[in-house]
Amino acid sequence: MNTNFDTAVLIEKEEIAHLHFPKEDVLFEKEDLILRYKKLNNALTIGNLEHDKVIILFQDIQGLKKVNTTIWGVTDKEIILKKGVTIPIHRIENIY
Repeated sequence: MNTNFDTAVLIEKEEIAHLHFPKEDVLFEKEDLILRYKKLNNALTIGNLEHDKVIILFQDIQGLKKVNTTIWGVTDKEIILKKGVTIPIHRIENIY
């Protein structure tokens, strides 16, 4: 998985609703795709049981972003944050 953490722009969760996401996946290696789902499920548990936040590293059409938030749900195509804000899973590079 890509680790461009320091170059990512930190944004607020509320800004995500105004972003545009390409259809292409940011990850290509099978191992990275599997690891992303493992990290997403772990982050979901952390959010729902411990009410702790994680940092999500993702890309929109303008580039790399990061957000510090709680993941409330995971579907087959997106993650759900507070107030119904979503991020497409295929645009997530990493979760910390």
